[in-house]
Amino acid sequence: MSSARWLNKVKWDDQGLVPVIAQEAITNDVLMFAWMNREALTKTVETGEAVYWSRSRKKLWHKGEESGHFQKVLEMRLDCDEDVVLLKIEQVGGIACHTGRHSCFFQKFDGSLNDGDWVTADPIVDDLDSTHL
Repeated sequence: MSSARWLNKVKWDDQGLVPVIAQEAITNDVLMFAWMNREALTKTVETGEAVYWSRSRKKLWHKGEESGHFQKVLEMRLDCDEDVVLLKIEQVGGIACHTGRHSCFFQKFDGSLNDGDWVTADPIVDDLDSTHL
């Protein structure tokens, strides 16, 4: 399959982005959600490590380039609508979140619709500077 063909199969949004879910291969934990453009997805395949597109900084972001908490990509999947990418990864160092937690999904809803709130469910593994992830 030519490189253009596999990239063209992805249904990019009007900004040229696709949502990406990073899932830990061993535990099946969903660690984070991010975005990729064509260049980020291509670099992810070339390097074998997750490279995302930062919408706020408007630039490529090689996950772990400063912190050392890289994401080794073991498998890539495209959903049935071809508009979401799933990365099955090995999270180097065990920390995916800029808060120093294993997963970005550390808050859970506790309560009912009328009397509930989000509570922190997972501890900080390492107190990191958020600019390093």
